[in-house]
Amino acid sequence: MQEMSMPLVLPETFTGSLGDLPGRQASADPGRVTFSVRSGAGWTDVTAATFAADVAALAKGLIAAGIGITPMLSMARWLHVHGRPFDLHYFARSAGEAAFLPLLQDRCPEALHVHLGLPRSEQDAVVRAAVAAAPSGSHAFVCGPEGFMDKVEAVACEALGPEHFHRESFQASESADQSGNRPIEVTFEGATYVVPADRTILQVLNQAGADIASSCSEGICGTCIMTVLAGVPEHRDNVLTKAERASGELMTVCVSRAQTPKLTLDYY
Repeated sequence: MQEMSMPLVLPETFTGSLGDLPGRQASADPGRVTFSVRSGAGWTDVTAATFAADVAALAKGLIAAGIGITPMLSMARWLHVHGRPFDLHYFARSAGEAAFLPLLQDRCPEALHVHLGLPRSEQDAVVRAAVAAAPSGSHAFVCGPEGFMDKVEAVACEALGPEHFHRESFQASESADQSGNRPIEVTFEGATYVVPADRTILQVLNQAGADIASSCSEGICGTCIMTVLAGVPEHRDNVLTKAERASGELMTVCVSRAQTPKLTLDYY
């Protein structure tokens, strides 16, 4: 869970949707600090202009195959309701097998691109064209079979950069070998805990009274991501990007462990 500090952001005369607030504040007072996020031992201010830009760039490209459309629905709905530009590319064998297709055709037809019965040999060209058409600064989100997501990842990371690519899995692509687990020491909020080989960091810290949110317990949702202040994590998740893994600054504590004997963690 992201730890943040928020000043009063609603003016007394404010009317309208909260979703419009970032854009309004960015126009009226771009330098105003909307909130601050925890950064190591300190805090980093996020201005109205920065926040509005992040929201606007959140998702310009949504790519789904088959039942992978499910997690894209809420994102598409939010972007559509708030007038944010996006393109949704939906791959399926047939219209009859394309879940929620009538709903999408009714709600956001201008953003929907449906690819039915497309052979795998032709998917690559369509994905490349979709990514190439995305404006500068766009993010790509994908969900579907692992092989399909790997294909989209290769194209999107090359064109947009790994930090602008996001994938969501329904299950972990593979289970890490647990036989080599060893006890590790984890320091959190000034206290040090021993994590046995047969327990996770998440289990130990929450049993000790921490309030670390979690959901999947498989390393696929990102709810339990924490900040790494010291030590080197051993990543076993399917949610962090390659860039996030390489930085060594984040880890999912429901499945990942440590390459070093000790870790120091903080809330994300």
